[in-house]
Amino acid sequence: MTNPLAFLDDELAALRTQGLYRWPRRLTGEQAPVCVYDGRRVINLCSNNYLGLANDPRLKEAARRAIDEYGVGSGAVRTIAGNLAIHEQVETRLAAFKHTEAALLYQSGFTANAGTVSAILGRNDVVVSDELNHASIIDGCRLSGAERKIFPHKDVEAARRGLAEARGGADGAKRRVLLISDGVFSMDGDVAPLPALVEAAEEFGAIMMVDDAHASGVMGSGGRGTVDHFGLHSRVHIQVGTLSKAWACLGGYVAGSRTLIELLMQRARPLLFSTSHPPSVAATALAALDRIEADPALIDRLWDNTRFFKAGLARLGFDTGMSETPITPIMIGDEAKAMRFSDRLFEEGVFALGIAFPTVPRGKARVRTIVTAGHTREQLSEALEACGRVGREAGLVV
Repeated sequence: MTNPLAFLDDELAALRTQGLYRWPRRLTGEQAPVCVYDGRRVINLCSNNYLGLANDPRLKEAARRAIDEYGVGSGAVRTIAGNLAIHEQVETRLAAFKHTEAALLYQSGFTANAGTVSAILGRNDVVVSDELNHASIIDGCRLSGAERKIFPHKDVEAARRGLAEARGGADGAKRRVLLISDGVFSMDGDVAPLPALVEAAEEFGAIMMVDDAHASGVMGSGGRGTVDHFGLHSRVHIQVGTLSKAWACLGGYVAGSRTLIELLMQRARPLLFSTSHPPSVAATALAALDRIEADPALIDRLWDNTRFFKAGLARLGFDTGMSETPITPIMIGDEAKAMRFSDRLFEEGVFALGIAFPTVPRGKARVRTIVTAGHTREQLSEALEACGRVGREAGLVV
């Protein structure tokens, strides 16, 4: 009998031939600036643990206390029997942190984007979206059924044309139009031109939505994100964030008006059909908020390390693309070459992941690095030395 899944062998073989087949490395022990992957002790430049809170004693203790008090699971989705008081405490704190009326927890940052876009738009509506927006935004747009107008990366004039087209025609005024952008782009580390995008949204009466997953805890006053960084409070209608990066735990959230949050509680499918956060995760998020608000020096250390590492890569002659944040890609172009570069760095004691299509466009492969507040200068200097050795070996720098 013919195996209907035989084509999978061919697909995997093609990935291996192209040098693109990857399997995630296995972490043994804690997520830290230096840790053990695949049995090798390496400097970790892959983690989104921006502020080094994944092993913070106060966060660990908060999680333990929550398990002792509430147990290990919520037992149901929020709208049935899984709406815990601690969930609402996190939402109240997040709303205050983001300077919005309300906030709503999702099970992940991915579902926060996908669930929100698909809940507020329908087939008669239009979404105007940056071409490099996160995959969760793309999936949310597809799920909504709305017409999609994709503009070239950070091209405000192209975004304006998309908004004008959305408002054109006999039904233009009746359509819901959403303008959406990442705040910090996760693969290039650059920052969206939010002030100009917000002005365009206001001119055309569009909803403005920002995914601040990689800016929350990183940019703005006290880590409040790009909306705060640019002073756009109340002018961005929907802010999406994550608890799995600077907050070092798990989940996503949406912050905005109370009306928006009430509507999402009725319609957002991830909330309606997935079990809510375990109490320990919610408690960890609260402890992370406490830690970030009490110690802004964490963010200062993150940026000091970022500037040090970027300057070192520039001295070595690497192309770091458009990066303005702790996400710093080493641009290579060729997919197989990027993967070989990543593998050689690992052999030299540095874990920096090779990124290729479909995560980034073809011909735009890179090795993506992220420094954290937890890295020491000695660790970053050692990583730079390894980058230089491997870069010269590969002919990327001289």
